[in-house]
Amino acid sequence: MTEATVKALSGLRDFSMIKWYVIPLLAIVFYIYTREMKEARKTGNWNAVLAGLTIFGVDFFNETWNGWVMVLSGRSAFWTTPGDTALRTMVGWNIEIMFMFLIVGIIFYNTLSESTQEKILGLPEKWFWAIGYSVFCVFVECVLNYGGHLVWEYPWWFLSFKGVWLIFLFGYFHFFCAAILVISLRKMKAKLLTLGIIYAVPVIMNIIGFGIMGWTY
Repeated sequence: MTEATVKALSGLRDFSMIKWYVIPLLAIVFYIYTREMKEARKTGNWNAVLAGLTIFGVDFFNETWNGWVMVLSGRSAFWTTPGDTALRTMVGWNIEIMFMFLIVGIIFYNTLSESTQEKILGLPEKWFWAIGYSVFCVFVECVLNYGGHLVWEYPWWFLSFKGVWLIFLFGYFHFFCAAILVISLRKMKAKLLTLGIIYAVPVIMNIIGFGIMGWTY
């Protein structure tokens, strides 16, 4: 296994690592969701909450298959997070990343106007912001990589930043595509069904990985 993988596995899901700042961060996430839920009860529009849960669910899937890559390759996941954290939940996931992805979808939704016809630079605004936020997230990830907090592995994936477009497509853009899909559905039943599928896949994968196979990732 790579040095970064060994570091990422060290202290994995070790609750003695938890720092006190996790508590206010958790409270902030709760506050954001409860505010959105309160507004949704007034308007009947639950899209902000659904967008938040959708992007977190897709990230949950991303981190699950990334962990599977580590186990099946015996070398490394596509990315690992060996840097300092209050709690490392998977080899490529930590509590700080989880909190961030819990609110990214809400940020995205609240960026959109109420008009479905709004365009920016000729693009429907939802796609403009999906691209814009994805580009910004890639920039942040490059900074984290430069600082050694998030390590990319495999030359075809990120060699000398030439594969940065892959981070854009598979690391972030499809998160926003999923959010757009869910909030664009007309019926709440369809929205919830889609959201359920998004979560069911990684849950089943983790039951197989952790529960049946006894893998650690």
